[in-house]
Amino acid sequence: MRHRIAAVSSAALLILAGATGAAEARPASLYAPSAVVLTFGHGEDGSSAVRAATLSCAPAARGTHPDPQAACASLTAAAGTLDAVLASPDPDRACPMHYDPVTVTADGVWQGSRLSWKHTFPNACAMSATLNGNALFSF
Repeated sequence: MRHRIAAVSSAALLILAGATGAAEARPASLYAPSAVVLTFGHGEDGSSAVRAATLSCAPAARGTHPDPQAACASLTAAAGTLDAVLASPDPDRACPMHYDPVTVTADGVWQGSRLSWKHTFPNACAMSATLNGNALFSF
């Protein structure tokens, strides 16, 4: 009788141990989240967004951005520090000297860290010359 109780107790412990192992928390994804909303707007604060695009870079590039692969590559090259996408203005491009500010923003998460960035250019030509073909804000 004692051997039977011991065997039943051992079996119950093994079942309980197996059940608790199945309930372990597992990450939903192997990729840190990287999803941002990019906007382009008129004015110094950019509150009147004219265009917006979504971009998700992990596990694959996708979103409403017209070229998500190139935009994700730009973010990766900048290591999520968007000031790095501000290249020196193209010296061969002449822009008018009128003030009609445009503002670009990026808000979201880059590789698991919060991202909130805004930059104002004196006009759309200066923005285009400064970003110099960078795909991130080409939408």
